[in-house]
Amino acid sequence: MKQALSNPVLIKEIKLRFRSLKSFTGILFYLIAMSIFVFGFILLTTSFTGTGYFRPEESFFMFVMLTYIQLGLILFITPGLTAGAISSEREKQTLNILLTTSQTSFQIIMGKLSSSIAFLLLLLVAGLPVYSFVFLFGGVSPGQLGLIFLFFFLTMLAVGGIGIMYSTIIRKTIVSMIATYGTMIFLAGVTGFIYLVLTGMNSLATGALATTPQPIAHFFATINPVILMINLTMSSSTDFISQTTNIDFPIWAGYAIFYVLLTVLTIFIAVKKLRVNMKKYK
Repeated sequence: MKQALSNPVLIKEIKLRFRSLKSFTGILFYLIAMSIFVFGFILLTTSFTGTGYFRPEESFFMFVMLTYIQLGLILFITPGLTAGAISSEREKQTLNILLTTSQTSFQIIMGKLSSSIAFLLLLLVAGLPVYSFVFLFGGVSPGQLGLIFLFFFLTMLAVGGIGIMYSTIIRKTIVSMIATYGTMIFLAGVTGFIYLVLTGMNSLATGALATTPQPIAHFFATINPVILMINLTMSSSTDFISQTTNIDFPIWAGYAIFYVLLTVLTIFIAVKKLRVNMKKYK
C-alpha cells in the first residue's frame, strides 16, 4: 500500500521547488505587497472618512478586493507553473529518461501537477494572516472565507490540469504557455462577454428581463470564475443572473460540475498522451 501511494516524481519536484530561494523570495514579496495593500487601504479609508475607525462594510470591501487579487494571482501564476511541466523535460531531453523508470504515466502527471498545486496552496496559506485582519473589524464570516478557499482550490486544479494537458500534447513550452493563457482568457473574460451579449440582445428584443430560458447564456455565466466570485461575495448577484437568464440553477453547482469534469478530462488526456510515441510491446 505504501509503495502504491509513494510518488518519487512528486517528492523530487517538491524538494526542488521548496528548496529554491526564488520560490520563497516570491512568497516574501507577495506577502509584502498584500500587507502594503491592507494597511494602506485601512489608512486611506480612515483618513478619508475622518471617523478614525474601520467599519464592517469597509472591512468587507477590503475582503472582496483581496479575494479578487488572489483570483488574479491563481489565473496568472498557475499556467506558468504547469504549462512547462512536461514540455520543459522534453526540451532538456530528460523526458525519455523519466519515461524509462518504473513510474506510471499517472504518477508522473500527478507528481508534476501536485507539486505546482502545493506551491500555490502554500502561497494562499501564507496569506491567511493578512486575510485575518478582516475578522478584527467584522463584515466577513469564517464560512464565507472557507467557501472562497474551496473555490480557489477547484480553480487551481482545473487551471493546472489544462496547463499539464497542453504541456503534454505540445512540444514547445512557450506555445504551451500561450495556449494555456489563451484558455484562461476565454474562461475568465470571453465567457462573461458572451453572457452579457446574449442577455443584452434579449433585453433589447423584449425590452425587459428574460421571459424565456436562456441556457447558453446561463452556461457561460456558470463557467466564468469572475461571475462566480461576484456570486460568492455578493448574494444579490444570484437573483440578477437568474432573472436575466430565467434559469433557477445554482451557479456554484454548475461551476463545480464543469470544472471537476474538466480537471478529470485534462488529466486523462495528459496521461494518455504522455507515452503516445512509444511502442507498446505485449
